[in-house]
Amino acid sequence: MIEVKNLSKSYGDTEVLKGINFTVKKGEIFALVGHSGAGKSTLLRCINGLENYQGGSLKVNDREVSEIKGLELREFRRDIGMIFQHFALMSRKNVYENVATPLKFWKFDKNYTDKRVKELLDIVGLSDKINSYPSELSGGQKQRVAIARALALNPSILLSDESTSALDPNTTKQILSLLKRINRELGITVIIVTHEMEVVKSTANRAILLVNGRIVNSGQIDEMFLKPDENMREFLGETPVLPKSGVNIAIYYPKDVAFECVITNMARNLDINFNIVWGKIEELGDHVLGHLVINVDKKDEKNVSDYLAKTGVIWEILKGEEI
Repeated sequence: MIEVKNLSKSYGDTEVLKGINFTVKKGEIFALVGHSGAGKSTLLRCINGLENYQGGSLKVNDREVSEIKGLELREFRRDIGMIFQHFALMSRKNVYENVATPLKFWKFDKNYTDKRVKELLDIVGLSDKINSYPSELSGGQKQRVAIARALALNPSILLSDESTSALDPNTTKQILSLLKRINRELGITVIIVTHEMEVVKSTANRAILLVNGRIVNSGQIDEMFLKPDENMREFLGETPVLPKSGVNIAIYYPKDVAFECVITNMARNLDINFNIVWGKIEELGDHVLGHLVINVDKKDEKNVSDYLAKTGVIWEILKGEEI
């Protein structure tokens, strides 16, 4: 559906996107992840033609975005809905009027517009707020109105630019659950820009990690988090303090063995002592993954390694302070 090859984008002499390559499949939830200034939002705006680019290729449904001009560009954007961090609602219009705005712009008749607005407000759970104004709504409710408006023209792609970063954690969960339901039930491809790892973990199928305009990591969410490389560890801010003595072994539990008693069974079978020095279990979408670091005596390293090799977990010997 979306194919990006060697994409480059500059503002004057400053290159902000550098050799970007990725694809987004129809019907998936894809995340563009990185700290502020990494180039995420610029890349998102290139997808719907709000930003131009100087090099490479960006195709949406086999159409090169840079070649779409004039009325064709307006038609192209009609198929791409967008939701923003600060909602972008019109304060002088009520909920009904805000959602109806794209439909009125495209001159849909009154009966269809009325039916569509009410249908969308039912989808986002705000039928009872149809006559309310933005000032009367909570942040989560405002974002639901913005989502309904973004869906008004039946887009095949929904772009989300930091749409939950202004919300509290509980409201964020509700909005992400709504986006997942829209993706699942309506088959809409969703692309999320975020710097919040919880958003990525709970929502996306695949992601790219951007640093200074370059992709430094990409892949399936469970793969990126199951055994994070140096770039992912830095982004996650995981800096546990590990023992200087003995051998530190990192153990990564894929979804199929996340709840297996690997460590307990190993201690019994090998009759050894060890310390658990760091660990976590977390949900990634519909999967549960685990990550553990144990410290063993040097004399037990081979026996532990041989045992772990038979269990289905992923493991590695850590050197220095790495994890």
